[in-house]
Amino acid sequence: MIRYPIRMTACASAVLLLAACGSSGSESTASGGGGGELRTFTYEDTVSDEILAPYKKGNPGVDVRTATFESLDEAAAKLKSGFSTDVIEVCLDEAKPLLENDLLAPIDKSKLSNWNSLAETFRDANGVTVDGKVIMVPVSSGPHGIIYSTKDFPHGVDSYGALFDPANKGKVALDGGWLTALADTALASGIKDPIAMTDAQVGEMKDKIIAALKDGQFRTISQSDSDQANLFKSGEIVLADGGRGTAEQINSEDGSVTWVAPKEGTLSWVCGLGISAEAANTDAAYAFINDYIGTATQAVVGDLGYVITNPAALPEVSEEFRKGADPAEVKGTIPQVEPENAEVWRSAWQEIEVGG
Repeated sequence: MIRYPIRMTACASAVLLLAACGSSGSESTASGGGGGELRTFTYEDTVSDEILAPYKKGNPGVDVRTATFESLDEAAAKLKSGFSTDVIEVCLDEAKPLLENDLLAPIDKSKLSNWNSLAETFRDANGVTVDGKVIMVPVSSGPHGIIYSTKDFPHGVDSYGALFDPANKGKVALDGGWLTALADTALASGIKDPIAMTDAQVGEMKDKIIAALKDGQFRTISQSDSDQANLFKSGEIVLADGGRGTAEQINSEDGSVTWVAPKEGTLSWVCGLGISAEAANTDAAYAFINDYIGTATQAVVGDLGYVITNPAALPEVSEEFRKGADPAEVKGTIPQVEPENAEVWRSAWQEIEVGG
């Protein structure tokens, strides 16, 4: 999801125009999900104890079994190999492997009492509905920019170019998402619409990243939000591209970092939950998803530094995080949607991962 990753917004336009929408309210806790076992397959932070608490409180008869992944490519491969789940996280810029392999069941909106409480722009975002069928329920969103150590950069950082500045050599982590890493490199290189890069431009960004890795510019490629947070806390890095929620996580654990929207532009993501085509406990799955877009869980999501998708929960978000949780916070950002030449991007990233 609340990911990272990196996690991802999609709209039909080139620029995301999100605005807080009014709502008639929503149920704060799901119930009626029956009992038995519920299996989830998500990014790690999506099933943290804090976020799971409202669902578990309202559904004590359900045994929640969580499993996590680091990318939807990985998730799709495991599901194709026979791994089973009821609920699966879906990020709009990573959904293709799930769709190509028919791994998602259509969502029946009538089983989600909180569906109409979602901000309309999230409900109608490009990628939520495919071929007339809803394939995921948006749960969280967020901007993706720069995270830096406040101590090491007392005057701040305002550009993706800092990731490639030789002055920061060996103290930088590059985000491990294929889209975000290549897009951020494009922004650092002066490309204003990275999602529309040509095949040749993707190749140039690939070469730039590989050269930086070989030169020792990057300490590492971070594999998850938690990995990135640990790198900052250990002092191994002082600068990275990443989400605002990751910065909040670091600071909540006695770190001292600042998240900033770079001057070149800010990417944004939308992630949510879908139901596996092989789901065994669909009643519990719908109750789980309904809870995640209810006000109680959405308030927790907001307090963790993410943009919420149900504006009815804003009054329940702590004052400290309320402004950042407002859907209007991602207005004017660059939506992370799957590029038309996504396979070129994926191939380039595979070359980067194996060292060129």
